[in-house]
Amino acid sequence: MTNAPSETTPTATEPNGSLSSKIDTTIAHPARIWNYWLGGKDNFEVDREVGDHTIAAYPHIIELARNQRSFLVRAVTHLARETGIRQFLDIGTGLPTANNTHEVAQSIAPESRIVYADNDPLVLVHARALLTSHPRGVTDYIDADLRDPDKILAAAAKTLDFTKPIAITMLGIVIFLADDDEAYGVVDRLVEALPSGSYLAMTHTTNAIHGAATDEAVRIWNEGGSDPMVVRSLDGIGRFFRGLELVEPGIVSLTRWRPDADTATGPEVDEFCGVGRKP
Repeated sequence: MTNAPSETTPTATEPNGSLSSKIDTTIAHPARIWNYWLGGKDNFEVDREVGDHTIAAYPHIIELARNQRSFLVRAVTHLARETGIRQFLDIGTGLPTANNTHEVAQSIAPESRIVYADNDPLVLVHARALLTSHPRGVTDYIDADLRDPDKILAAAAKTLDFTKPIAITMLGIVIFLADDDEAYGVVDRLVEALPSGSYLAMTHTTNAIHGAATDEAVRIWNEGGSDPMVVRSLDGIGRFFRGLELVEPGIVSLTRWRPDADTATGPEVDEFCGVGRKP
């Protein structure tokens, strides 16, 4: 991986500088490691070290990261074009890269309204890159933790109309809720607040494909990163969609969910995904 930034030269600054002091460059952070795997520049040496150790244990992780972004594009495209969804709540936004949710949705339906939610100071520093919108639509950003779904819902309601269908996207974020009761409770609370006709799109790490290699990669991540993660079984991932109508082909590896020409030939990866509709 190349094009990494200097430790002394941040890639973006908050206009008033108030958030810069909250960014800890001594501990690896998930959003920055993911940015590194995607070839981005918004990461530091500590992130690259954990990222490289993870790659050594599980070389497929770069494919996984890129396939997760590809799934986002396909899922948002399906929701905007095929189901008519015009409101999106993207939780666990991460650092902006190509084909962000608002870009995909508003390229199909310019009037789409998108709210991003994250609690990473570095993501907030970059929020103005996300806060671009087609003139006919709206894009907003919430500084909030996944563990506080009520705060997310209250803040999102300032932009989104909760009497009309909304799609929640949660890509690679619930893995950081290690306690099952908390994880299922948070997702259930978010889905409970949605009206009929809304959707949940989620990805979650498993070890169903590469087994021990994935387990080793997770161990390295948990030893070196600021936010430990967990893998869940396919049944465990399916539990998040309880009460929802799964969109075909159901819960599958990223590369098997309505693949495009490029994705269809790719191998399965240990990140599974699904899209469910609230009846």
